[in-house]
Amino acid sequence: MLRFGILSTAKIGRELVVPAIQDAENCVVTAIASRDLAKARAMADRFSVPHAFGSYEEMLASDLIDAVYIPLPTSQHVEWTIKAADAGKHVLCEKPIALRASEIETLIAARDRNKVLISEAYMVTYAPVWRKVRELLREGAIGRLRHVQGAFTYFNRDPGNMRNIPALGGGGLPDIGVYPTITTRFATGKEPIRVQAATERDPDFGTDIYSSVRADFGDFELSFYISTQLAARQVMVFHGDKGFIEVKSPFNADRYGAEEVELTNQNHSQSQLFRFQDSRQYKLEAEAFARAAQGEPEEVVTLESSINTQKFIDAIYRASDRDGWEAV
Repeated sequence: MLRFGILSTAKIGRELVVPAIQDAENCVVTAIASRDLAKARAMADRFSVPHAFGSYEEMLASDLIDAVYIPLPTSQHVEWTIKAADAGKHVLCEKPIALRASEIETLIAARDRNKVLISEAYMVTYAPVWRKVRELLREGAIGRLRHVQGAFTYFNRDPGNMRNIPALGGGGLPDIGVYPTITTRFATGKEPIRVQAATERDPDFGTDIYSSVRADFGDFELSFYISTQLAARQVMVFHGDKGFIEVKSPFNADRYGAEEVELTNQNHSQSQLFRFQDSRQYKLEAEAFARAAQGEPEEVVTLESSINTQKFIDAIYRASDRDGWEAV
């Protein structure tokens, strides 16, 4: 069993990732760390975790854990990923793992010198829904792919929420713009060449709250919009000359709709619905990470892939400040 320590008592850990690790077949949470020992102890008791630490450093120095899950504010991801790697721990870090592609180079260096696994926590890449989309595209189920269309929106104007605080790495593109990006790259195996974009910022927070993006992948285009101040919506559609694939709840499986992939043929005379009941993508992520950390052959999100995702996001920001195409 790979023994995880959880670096902070953040909501995503409490509600999604810690329960998933505890349900996994090959890993377990053995420690919770917080700068407030009482909070760490309370969360540890909630999940029957045996150890609680009142500092991150103390947990990293412990031999009670083999790996660390990091759900800290985005602005702290690089710092604590490096500290965990230097302590000899494998690292599963929440997305985005960095705010600039250049920062990921330092993570690769930390990974290589410590011979540990560092992976960005894109749970979507472990979901049966996205494995099915990739399979259908590889089989040529929709013929020649010409266009991918996506949207990811929610409404949040809480001034205390980290997504609305620039100093903590807030903003729509780091939070949700990465999802149409990573899923398109994952499903197609292709990388963007250039991008056009328009971005709006909140006048009070200063964070980006809306982006409309057009990206050239060479063989096809990706267009998507994201917003942190629109009614909640998620969709991804892959359109080819012989049909199209629609992913019903592409990112937050079963929270924005059913976990379904629908394949429709060219003239709408036939459709196939692939349904995945309670796929537990966070559990699948934890199990895959544990296998990879223990040296088993397993497909996980590499830092090299993370660099390419972040290069795309960096290019969107640059393109938003000018007319025309921006190279990725």
